[in-house]
Parts: sequence; structure tokens; C-alpha cells
Amino acid sequence: MKKYRFGLITLMSVFVLGACGQGNDKDSTATQGSEAANDVESMPLEVKNDGDPIKGETLDVAVAMDTQFQGLFQWEFYQDTYDRQFMSPSHEYLFLNDDDFKIVDGGPADLALDQENNTATITLRDDLKWSDGKEVTADDVIFAYEVIGHPDYTGIRYDNDFTNVVGMEEYHEGKAETIAGITAVSDKVVQIEYKEVHPGMMQAGGGVWMSALAKHAFEGIEVKDMESSDPVRKDPIGFGPYVMSNIVPGETVEYVPNEHYYGDTPSLDKIVFRGVPTASINEALNAKQYDLVLSMPTDTYDSYKDTAGYQMLGRLQQSYTYLGFKMGTWDAENNHVAYDSESKMANKALRQAMGYAVDNDAIGERFYHGLRTNATTMIPPVFGSLHNDTIKGYTLDLDKANQLLDEAGYIDTTGDGFRDDPDGNKLTINFASMSGGETAQPLADYYVQQWKEIGLDVQYSTGRLIDFQAFYDKLKNDDPDIDVYMGAWNTGSDPSPTGLWGPNSAFNYTRYESDKNTELLAAIDSNASFDDAKRKEAFDAWQEYAFEEAFAIPTLFRSEILPISDRVTNFSWAYDVDHNPWARIGVTDSSR
Repeated sequence: MKKYRFGLITLMSVFVLGACGQGNDKDSTATQGSEAANDVESMPLEVKNDGDPIKGETLDVAVAMDTQFQGLFQWEFYQDTYDRQFMSPSHEYLFLNDDDFKIVDGGPADLALDQENNTATITLRDDLKWSDGKEVTADDVIFAYEVIGHPDYTGIRYDNDFTNVVGMEEYHEGKAETIAGITAVSDKVVQIEYKEVHPGMMQAGGGVWMSALAKHAFEGIEVKDMESSDPVRKDPIGFGPYVMSNIVPGETVEYVPNEHYYGDTPSLDKIVFRGVPTASINEALNAKQYDLVLSMPTDTYDSYKDTAGYQMLGRLQQSYTYLGFKMGTWDAENNHVAYDSESKMANKALRQAMGYAVDNDAIGERFYHGLRTNATTMIPPVFGSLHNDTIKGYTLDLDKANQLLDEAGYIDTTGDGFRDDPDGNKLTINFASMSGGETAQPLADYYVQQWKEIGLDVQYSTGRLIDFQAFYDKLKNDDPDIDVYMGAWNTGSDPSPTGLWGPNSAFNYTRYESDKNTELLAAIDSNASFDDAKRKEAFDAWQEYAFEEAFAIPTLFRSEILPISDRVTNFSWAYDVDHNPWARIGVTDSSR
């Protein structure tokens, strides 16, 4: 994600980490010689500026990134965090959520769940309009389902949440022209019948689709052509406080106030979002070129945390970094994972050993100034009690890693210093990781070095680190040159892991599947989980299974920092704000 710059500090970081990796002390390496950890939970979520916003100003926003944004500006088609950030001033979700990420009333729409009848009712607010002035109607809500469920849909959203809708599978297979379980009760009310209603459906981004899609904007456009169409890439409309008024593909987006917005009238005349290379973002801050920075690198936090004229907001992320092991392909025809039990990485002991070979506590301290910590499960702690804190995760233990490999038959039969596979064949593992930032290369080098310590010959896929967009394109298309990869998930506000690790999830890039995994995921998303104790039990059981099977190994829980200018007012970075924060944001001075 971040542009790689090689320098003395990064060289020393990987050298020190490498030295730590020689031992088996699971605790000392995380603190020896490291800087004091930063406590992101003590950092503010709101900018401190009591001044009144002035009219006629422009807000300049940087998105720290070392790739061009894709520009898929509709919720049904976007694929990565950059496009999601660029949509934030102009596109809103249907629902608001509280601090537990549960859906609450008062947003563009309200949601009522009927457990007894397996239905969800979506009621749009009367004054909700698209940015072109047309009413947002029940037909627009239904249209989003019709597009995602269509046989020719090219996006990645069709998964278990949609197959749970009555009649959706028949529609998706072309056996029905409409979705039997979705009904327009009135112009502003939609009722959806599900095969089963579960508690995750009350989570923002859970089992009920979070958006509507302007049907009139796509008139005459075939579903197969929508992803490349003007309403997605050039002239997208939403119902947020701003409208995308000028898009320079891959570089900048300008926004002007949406005169039809249902909420507060924005005080700014314009907002400009611009992609800025991470190598130059500190210089841009010092020159006061931007009012705030999204996706600010945490690996260089100490170099910008005291920048004059800026406040630092901080929060825990709904995300984690992980090692993924490729074990199959995606069967697009059947919308299903095709797991290969004979694949190179299908041996559980091999995966576990690679997890025990690295020291993620030390990585969090030395590479990220304590703003990232060793990840223990794939349910981040931001989700409170649903995170299983009894699981300690994979921590540095080279003896255990070597023992696992020895017992599984990974032995060096040729004397070249590297282990061969259990059949005596040469074992070379291809590792993919993203380029970018000052730590990307030394961090990847550290992982490769540690795997060499346990006798594994690990080589970089393509011979080098891979650009963000190309990296995920290779994962999505199951590039055979990738055996192991370092990825990151933003889980969204629904803690259920089904959308990421289920057998019908295109996001399940490991392509792992088992009857037990499917069973445990189903328990999380079952009607029985309306009982809080049962839900906790189901989440705990899946996390224990995922730890044992190690189809993906979480490596780091993440925090994020948002530098924001002292002149900015009325901005909150909390997850549970009762409005779109871009609607109220303003500035109190004409210059930074």
C-alpha cells in the first residue's frame, strides 16, 4: 500500500528483529530495546475547536496511498478501502449504528427485524432523495439486491447474506425474473423474507444489505456493463451530504454540497480528496497542504505526531493483518470455494509452524510504535466480548515450529539446508506481500528470514513486493505463483466471519473449506444466536477452530491515526456518530 523507501532506520529494524528471532523467549522480545507503546485508546476521537465554521471555504483531504484508486464509486461494486474513503462525503449507508455497531433508528432508513416470521422491514425516511433530486424509493432498495444477485453481476458482494434471501438463488440461476422474498410494501417500505433470521442482521453491514442503488441512473445499462459505466465511475450519485463534481481517475475527487441532502446543510463550498504518496505525506503536513489525512501510515508515527498545527485523532480499527495460505481456487460458476486437500499448503502442521516462527509483538513495537499488537484471533477486540481473549495466538516459538515440521515429515533430504516435503520433493514456498511504506520490504524480509530459520525455502512471488491493486487482483484470480500471502481485512461492523471465511465468500482468498468450518460459521449466524450466551459460545468455538486449523493466521491488530488541522471544527471519528461527519465538518480560518 505504501511506497517503499530504503534507509538506515528500516535496515536496523529488520536487523534487530532478526536477532530477536534467534531465541525462543516469547515475552522478552516484545519489550527489549523497544520504544514505549502508544495508547491509542487514550487519544481523542473528536477535533478540539470551538470556533464557528466560516462559509465559502474548501477542505483539502489527503489519502495516503501509493497506488491509484480504482474509482468504483457505488457500494455494490467497490472492493477496497481507498474507494470506500473517497465515497465517504457523497455516499451514505442506509443505517446508523451504536457503539456496539448495532443498527439504530434515525438514519436514511430504519430497520425492523421479525424473528418469528423471518423478515426484515426497511423503512426509508420521507425526505430521502438522490443527489440529482429524485426520491429514493423502495425500487432502489430492491434494485441493489437485483444487481448483486444477477447472474451477470461482476462484483464481489454475492455471498451467504444474499443466498439467505428467499428466492435469491432461483433468481441468481436465471430460473426467476424477480426475487420472490422481496416486496415493495409502499414507495418507502421494503419487506425482505429470509430463510433464517439471525442476530448479525442487526449489525451494521450484517445480513441486511446496507445500501440502495439509484435504478433510474442505470436505465439501459446491462448488469454486466455496470462496473465500467458512468454511474459508477464518472457521474456517481448518492444521498450523502456532498456530490462528486469532478473526478480525475486514480488521482483526485472534488465534491460540492448536495442541495437535496436530508441532513445538515454543509458549510463548505468544496471538498477535495487527493491521493498522496506516503513518502511525501510528512512533508505535505509540515507544509500544511492538507486539513486531514486518511490512511496515515502508523509505521512512521513518531516522525509526525508532534507536527505543528495538527491534532492527532486515534482509534482501534475493525481490522487485522494476517497470513493467508492458498489452498484452492474460486468456482465462479457455483459461487463456491474449491478447496484442494492436496495443495502445497494444505498441511496444517506446515501452516502452524510458519505462525510460530515470527514475533508479532516485536513487530508491533518496533515497526509500528505500539500502534499495532500481536493478533490472537480473527475477531478483533473492538468487538468486545465476542473476541475470545483466552486464545493467545501464534507467538515466537522456534522449537515448537521445528518440532511440528519434523513430526509432519518435512525433512531436509538433500543437505541443502532446506526442508523437503513429506514425499521427499523439493519444497519452495512462494510468498506475496504488498509494496509500500518504509517498513514493507524489511517487514517482509523479516518473515522470510524467520521461515529460513526453521528450514523453509520461501521466495517472493514475482521476485519482489507487489503493488496494492495488482496484489489483490492476483489473490482474487488465484494466481498459481502465490502459496502464502500477507493480507489485511477491514471486517466492517458485523463481527460474523462468514462474509470473509465462508465457503460462498469470494473474499475467502485462502479458498479453504471444511464441513466443520461451515458448521461453526452457521452456528454464529443461526437463529439460536439471538441468545447472547449462545452467540458468545458460537464465536468462541469458531475462533478456537480457526486457531487450530490455521488456514489464516492473524498477525497484527491495528490502530489508525488521523492528523487533522487545528482550523477544522465539528468532526468526529467515532464509529457511532448520529450523522455523517462530513455533513457538519467545517473550518474556522481561511488558512491552515
